[in-house]
Amino acid sequence: MTTTASTATATKPASPMRRPAYRRLMVGWVATNLGDSALYLVLAIWVRELTGSDAAGALVFLFIGLPALLAPFAGQLADRVHRRPLLIGTNLGTAGVVLTLLLVQGAEHVWLIYAATFGYGLAAYLTAAAQSGLLRDLLPDEELAGANGIFTSIDNGMRIISPALGAALYVAAGPWAVIALAAGGFLTMAIVLTTVRIQESPPEPRLAGETYWHELSAGFRALLADPLLRLLTIATAIGFGLTGLLNATIFPLVEHGLQEGPAALGPAQAIQGIGALAGGLCSAWMLRRIGERRLVAWGLALVGLGTVVAFLVVQWPLPEAWMRWLGVGALQALIGFGVPWVIVGVVTLRMRRTGPRLQGRTSAALNVSINVPQMLMLALGSALLGAIDYRWLIAATALGVLGAALAVALGRRLDHAAADPDA
Repeated sequence: MTTTASTATATKPASPMRRPAYRRLMVGWVATNLGDSALYLVLAIWVRELTGSDAAGALVFLFIGLPALLAPFAGQLADRVHRRPLLIGTNLGTAGVVLTLLLVQGAEHVWLIYAATFGYGLAAYLTAAAQSGLLRDLLPDEELAGANGIFTSIDNGMRIISPALGAALYVAAGPWAVIALAAGGFLTMAIVLTTVRIQESPPEPRLAGETYWHELSAGFRALLADPLLRLLTIATAIGFGLTGLLNATIFPLVEHGLQEGPAALGPAQAIQGIGALAGGLCSAWMLRRIGERRLVAWGLALVGLGTVVAFLVVQWPLPEAWMRWLGVGALQALIGFGVPWVIVGVVTLRMRRTGPRLQGRTSAALNVSINVPQMLMLALGSALLGAIDYRWLIAATALGVLGAALAVALGRRLDHAAADPDA
């Protein structure tokens, strides 16, 4: 009986949920994501109503994306100070930035919305970098996949719930209610962090002869130095970057694929969110069975397959509305399911293969590698829509993403390096 019980315990999958500190971080993560996901969409709607300009409303998304260019500086800071105090201060500061939106009274204050959007967008990169290091100090390697899978599921779950909640609050009580929700989320995270006890790795001083710029670029160099991590980073950057082209075609896709107006985008995106939630929940289970490289390969393959379905739906429109919704639902579910597998695979490998005091910089470098190409391809795709048929953009996305998946699938010889950190 004793032997059986010991064997059962030994084979039970490692889970971060058994750690009180992780459970508290998870509560704070839910609170911040609930407010954050509700706020960014409402800010775009609010600017649109204040100015009457679609372009002015769309600029909100630009100001959310621009802080990616400063992410390496955020990662550098996160690696050079104690992370828990940094996270507490950043969440308190972000709550203060969000509360400045209460000063907005009319169109002449739109600049304040843009400034606050940029500020809390930058804070997101700083908290991501610091939190990566905190998790690396808190959890052993075998629990990292589960932790990343849970956080990714929370992210995607909030993207389903929060925009609808934010829009409902905005209609019922105005922007002030959404501002209070978002600020409350950041304050909750700050309070939760004061109760968390983690033995942090000590900050490391700059090496003799090392310049600031050399230190700042250490995250990128670490991603490129490890062969498998380099492959997954480049493939993810290419695959996710090309989805920027797909994002540029979203309204033609809805118009011709569904033969519906822009309002149909909401339900279509909700399907993708449900797929992403399901993908995130099973990502750790899959990673334990097939490893990071194959998880990323399968994730990219699902995204590529979803893009192929998108091309088929618009190239050969279906006659019945239910058929069209089935086709669009399938492509959204495939893409949604695949994205968390890519993220969990590459992030877990990054956390496992880099030291505790490189976590901030490698986190920032990976975010830049993914978000900046996607932002640039979105801009390129938007510019090309007036010159070429949008279906070519969808086809190019499908070929590129599937090519990235194939490159990762062919990297089998690199698996031994991931299994043996000293290889």
